Amino acid sequence: MIVRPPLHWLRALTAWRGSVLPGLIPRLSLVFALSLLALWLHSHGSLLPSSQPFGLLGISLAVFLGFRNKAAYDRYWEGRVLWGQLLNGSRSLMRQALTLPQPACANLDAQAFGALLIAFAHALRHQLRGTDPHDDLQRLLPAELAMRIEAAPQRPAMLLLELSGWVQARARVGALDGYRALAFEENFNRLSEVIGGCERIDNTPMPFAYSVMIHRTVHLFCGLLPFSLVDSLGIYTPLFAVFVAYTFMAIESLAAELEEPFGVESNDLALGALCIGIENAVHALLGDGIEIALTQRRDFVVL
Repeated sequence: MIVRPPLHWLRALTAWRGSVLPGLIPRLSLVFALSLLALWLHSHGSLLPSSQPFGLLGISLAVFLGFRNKAAYDRYWEGRVLWGQLLNGSRSLMRQALTLPQPACANLDAQAFGALLIAFAHALRHQLRGTDPHDDLQRLLPAELAMRIEAAPQRPAMLLLELSGWVQARARVGALDGYRALAFEENFNRLSEVIGGCERIDNTPMPFAYSVMIHRTVHLFCGLLPFSLVDSLGIYTPLFAVFVAYTFMAIESLAAELEEPFGVESNDLALGALCIGIENAVHALLGDGIEIALTQRRDFVVL
């Protein structure tokens, strides 16, 4: 995802990176070519369709695109809420690891728990994106544990098991009583719910027939639109046809990006930034002075 500060209205008009426009250029060029064809046919007296049916179809199509966009954004927002819960749960667990054991656990012991929490977030990100977690696991965990987690089919679940094992080990030596251990388990269950919620979104795409129907209707409408406008707009047909086509196609393309929120498209969730936020939150509670900075490039961050 591209993360950038709010842009001035003039810069927003010309923003290129992060918009869906680059992917629409070939299709908009085809609409422009069809507009020129409509002008040529009109100049030679060919009978072209009336614009009235297209007006009704455009209103209906806008309504369907609105539903499509809302369904896609609901998936995007649910994914963001789940990762917000992961951040909150990580903070709570790190605070509990530092304060609940009696006597308080040693600094190295707490750091080991924090490393497992951070590795959990990165492992979940890699699982959702289908990327290799090797570098992050090797950076955060002991080599033997990292290899064992990397070989597991469900890496976040295995790290959750390791976190639970950390608590049980302290309970066995009397550092945690039953009530304090139960407080940990409640937050572990919330992390497990985050895994399940993310997997539900990732493994349940929008119905294919629904997406294809909207896709076909948008492109058919935009392809025939110049022939209905040429009679009333004349030489301005290419300008208005391309603008209307951009509006409909951009909304449809944006919805296609948002419905898969865990990918690496420009408008997908910034899972890399969220993982760094979790990592910084854990280090802040540990008080070890470590802070991970985002890799910045001018006014945007690509993660």
